Amino acid sequence: MKSITIKGSERESVGKSATKALRNAGLVPCVLYGGDQTVHFSAEEIAFKNLVYTPNAHTVAIDLGDKKFEAVLQDIQVHPVSDKILHIDFFRLFEDKEVTMEVPVKVTGTSPGVLGGGILTLNTRKLKVKALPKNLPDFVEANISELQMGNKLYVTKLAVDNFKLLHPDNTVVAQVRISRAAMKAAQEAAKAAKAGPAKGKKK
Repeated sequence: MKSITIKGSERESVGKSATKALRNAGLVPCVLYGGDQTVHFSAEEIAFKNLVYTPNAHTVAIDLGDKKFEAVLQDIQVHPVSDKILHIDFFRLFEDKEVTMEVPVKVTGTSPGVLGGGILTLNTRKLKVKALPKNLPDFVEANISELQMGNKLYVTKLAVDNFKLLHPDNTVVAQVRISRAAMKAAQEAAKAAKAGPAKGKKK
């Protein structure tokens, strides 16, 4: 999995007034959990652009000068009106400890159902996985090559390699819905088939 470096500074004060001052200065207050002690730091909001505003998943190299950590984004708070980043939580990575994070779903293959006029719906765009840091996937592949019209692709059908999917077996990742046009064509075909024998009896 690709890594993004965030350069920041440790925070000495973590009170509300100090947090407000950081935000007014264009900085984002952050917390790193998962180690022997919690680390409070801040970084410029622009530093998180490629981490937050992307559909891709990344690990994070946090550079605080004399201290460096590997982590994953755990939670983010965004202002409901301005979309300004208010706070970010990170979770520290250790080579020998599994970690949980969300990664995007990548659709591959061609569905016979779609070729027949069906509509592909991606029910789940991200999936929660658990793995050692070195085994974290960039994405989970969803192969739709066997999806016929009306079929669903369940999470149990996805290929996993050195990671676990943390979802119930009945989780639907994608499905091919019957389009209105295909449904109308099927109805008209059914009517024609029904009318055929009837005409034959009159003769």
